[in-house]
Amino acid sequence: MRDLKEYDYSALLLNLTTSSLNKAQRRWRFAYAAIYSVRAMLSLVKEIVPARIDPKTSDAPLSLSYTALESGDGAKINSMPLSYVPDIDQEQLVEIMKGKDLPRILALGGLEGVAASLRTNATKGIHGNEQEVSRRRDLFGSNTYHKPPPKGLLFFVYEAFKDPTILILLVCATFALGFGIKEHGIKEGWYEGGSIFVAVFLVIVVSALSNFRQERQFDKLSKISNNIKVEVLRDSRRQHISIFDVVVGDVVFLKIGDQIPADGLFLDGHSLQVDESSMTGESDHLEVNHKDNPFLFSGTKIVDGFAQMLVVSVGMSTTWGQTMSSINQDSSERTPLQVRLDTLTSTIGKIGLTVAALVLVVLLVRYFTGNTEKEGKREYNGSKTPVDTVVNSVVRIVAAAVTIVVVAIPEGLPLAVTLTLAYSMKRMMSDQAMVRKLSACETMGSATVICTDKTGTLTLNEMKVTKFWLGQESIHEDSTKMISPDVLDLLYQGTGLNTTGSVCVSDSGSTPEFSGSPTEKALLSWTVLNLGMDMESVKQKHEVLRVETFNSAKKRSGVLVRRKSDNTVHVHWKGAAEMVLAMCSHYYTSTGSVDLMDSTGKNRIQAIIQGMAASSLRCIAFAHKVASNDSVLEEDGLTLMGIVGLKDPCRPGVSKAVVTCKLAGVTIKMITGDNVFTAKAIAFECGILDHNDKDEEDAVVEGVQFRNYTDEERMQKVDKIRVMARSSPSDKLLMVKCLRLKGHVVAVTGDGTNDAPALKEADIGLSMGIQGTEVAKESSDIVILDDNFASVATVLKWGRCVYNNIQKFIQFQLTVNVAALVINFIAAISAGEVPLTAVQLLWVNLIMDTLGALALATERPTNELLKRKPVGRTEALITNVMWRNLLVQSLYQIAVLLILQFKGMSIFNVRKEVKDTLIFNTFVLCQVFNEFNAREMEKKNVFKGLHRNRLFIGIIAITIVLQVIMVEFLKKFADTVRLNGWQWGTCIAIASLSWPIGFFTKFIPVSETPFLSYFKNPRSLIKGSRSPSLKKP
Repeated sequence: MRDLKEYDYSALLLNLTTSSLNKAQRRWRFAYAAIYSVRAMLSLVKEIVPARIDPKTSDAPLSLSYTALESGDGAKINSMPLSYVPDIDQEQLVEIMKGKDLPRILALGGLEGVAASLRTNATKGIHGNEQEVSRRRDLFGSNTYHKPPPKGLLFFVYEAFKDPTILILLVCATFALGFGIKEHGIKEGWYEGGSIFVAVFLVIVVSALSNFRQERQFDKLSKISNNIKVEVLRDSRRQHISIFDVVVGDVVFLKIGDQIPADGLFLDGHSLQVDESSMTGESDHLEVNHKDNPFLFSGTKIVDGFAQMLVVSVGMSTTWGQTMSSINQDSSERTPLQVRLDTLTSTIGKIGLTVAALVLVVLLVRYFTGNTEKEGKREYNGSKTPVDTVVNSVVRIVAAAVTIVVVAIPEGLPLAVTLTLAYSMKRMMSDQAMVRKLSACETMGSATVICTDKTGTLTLNEMKVTKFWLGQESIHEDSTKMISPDVLDLLYQGTGLNTTGSVCVSDSGSTPEFSGSPTEKALLSWTVLNLGMDMESVKQKHEVLRVETFNSAKKRSGVLVRRKSDNTVHVHWKGAAEMVLAMCSHYYTSTGSVDLMDSTGKNRIQAIIQGMAASSLRCIAFAHKVASNDSVLEEDGLTLMGIVGLKDPCRPGVSKAVVTCKLAGVTIKMITGDNVFTAKAIAFECGILDHNDKDEEDAVVEGVQFRNYTDEERMQKVDKIRVMARSSPSDKLLMVKCLRLKGHVVAVTGDGTNDAPALKEADIGLSMGIQGTEVAKESSDIVILDDNFASVATVLKWGRCVYNNIQKFIQFQLTVNVAALVINFIAAISAGEVPLTAVQLLWVNLIMDTLGALALATERPTNELLKRKPVGRTEALITNVMWRNLLVQSLYQIAVLLILQFKGMSIFNVRKEVKDTLIFNTFVLCQVFNEFNAREMEKKNVFKGLHRNRLFIGIIAITIVLQVIMVEFLKKFADTVRLNGWQWGTCIAIASLSWPIGFFTKFIPVSETPFLSYFKNPRSLIKGSRSPSLKKP
């Protein structure tokens, strides 16, 4: 009988007459009528009752999600899921999970009863259509946590106001405004104080906007990093969804290393052990099973086994969600570079404070001794001078001194770090790298060694069985029919039952879908498509008694099964070929006979394994034994069934990435669990090993060999090692520790749970986004989203770019600081006045701090960065090259501006106001031209790649336009006068000389000894003068 749609029911009832029906058909007519009536009534209820039903107050009856009626000919009619009110509400589920209330679960009919209450089919999952998922989300909530609201713009404005120098300037501005209005009236008197107010306000707003923007950027990246992919069962298919899309009733697949995405109950699985230390603080692993403890909690980790879980609570209803809601997470992470910059900022600030204090004292002494004049008259005449005038003058002097402090303190340094880190993080996301810890951005630039996995990182992780040996016979694709049915049956058991993968066969009969790890998918695909296995049939004929899941220490997995037909118990092992071979005493032949494996036979099979491994094949062996008991997986006296060779080709571009890293002075070490022959073949293919390498014997070791070295031998040989085969996670950890002890900055890639210690121990932990477990990702600093080694090389380039951009900005800012401090100090002592007013200095501060940081911190990385040696751990932040560049530029600016200060009026034949404007204009334009010089610290061509950085060009254009406005239109605000074309030309010509000076400066050789060390050890100054290229101490 054909399937009936909902609209067929009424037609059927109208068209059929009672007389034309037999007894059975009349019964079916009655059943259809009953169903149709119920649906009609439910549709009316759905229209009347609001779409969102509160599960706490609703007691309405529940209709089944799936209605299956068997018609006369045995066909099944499945209706679409109906909207429902659950038999069990969210409050009950939360209470059951919170109290681990097993009796209550039993009262509901056990796990099956809970699943039925939630309308979940344990073998098919829930319907995956949007209507069903949305309905469940409405009833039980979404799988998201309530977080404190992000910091708004006003918060950052308030933070900016807390700066003491800003507060002092505001007080000074208030006094200046009051005295100015009192002396000159509101029309003319507000300019000086008002100008300072506007300038301070501008600095605060720009600073707050920049910080607010970066906070938003980090918040977005945080959301991306928390978006874990979860494997669920929907519509009978395993599929990956976002953790945020998990709903109550979902069946979730869990394996080693997974983070549990929601609270749930154990449905099915084996050997499941959970680490609940994140919730309970207990380090002991907890066993989870049907009988005693079926409870699984969100946020905990799977450390062994695998399982299927029924989700019963999500989001804020979970135990983890309730805990997280009471925690206000602070994202104010300080990176090592930021800490170093804080120290630098503090040192420069102290120097600026000292200069400002001296300027303040000198100006006050000159004022009160009558050595200052205003409009040709002495400003201070003792008791004859009004108090208001004295206070106004003192306020102006204090404002000038405080402004010097504002310019001297490089507030832009932290901003530059934040900008470059945020910019780099955003760009790295598009380059397939997600930064989890900010410090990794800068540390990666210093990496000297990268320890990388093979599978999935250097290779594509797209496995395919290309060779199969049954005992000592090579079986080709066209000769599989020659294999004995008994041996085939054992192979079916060995692949179909000893696996964490699955096979989904669609009703249409198209090619089956295989899920699981790439290795599992390849083996299942080969057994199903080449050997003709029916996985569902194999499962039905056997009962799984015990499972030992694969782990990277044993490199094998096992299963104990009972064959239902004869009640015999069988042990199956699968894993690394040499490991499994060592457990075997016999082997099968294609005819089904069992032969003894003597030393000659074992040597032949080892030679077969080595031959496949030398062809870059991963070798997996299967072994079997009829067990003597049903409680232990026996590990000796097994019979070898066969060996398969899986081809996993190298990723395109890996060889180029390895060469790039080598040119950058970074050593690549491959650490793999594969045997030594496979490892060597891949290492040669990728370029990690070179056929011309004389130390090939020392370059390749096995894990057991490395761990058995003495401490002295290990430290002596670790630098030469390029490949470590058959390694365990503890071997990887040991190598990382040795390399760090030798002073290396180590980056490590890892994807397994057992890689977590090595990822944490390394300076930079790089986990894999596709194959990596959640435990590995949580232990890492950066997640490589495409699992590709080429992306690791890209991360290296970005790491160097971060460090380089910050150094560019430091060089640019210190040039301005030195010039501004020296000019104001000399002018104050000699002439009793500062050439740059408070407003002008605040404008320079804005150019230097915010706009300068934005321009220089967003330079993209170049390939030239990878031609330099790595930056050492303790290398000076301000290099000798930077000191050379900034001191030459500062001296030029100081010389020019002091000449303008003392001789400008006579040289240009202008009045004092024009001279002061020329000084201000020239100083600002010098910074604009010097910003180009700062783009390259060592290269002479500072314009290379300029067209690609539109932001830099835009900021330079904005700065110039604003400067023109300041000089030509905001005369009273900026205390300037208009300049004619010749005067503008003169300012531009003087400033543009920064370019040729910068070009020729780069011909001056510099010593390798850090510049500041000369002042700590004067004797090194003498040594340094003798040799132009000293080695680092």
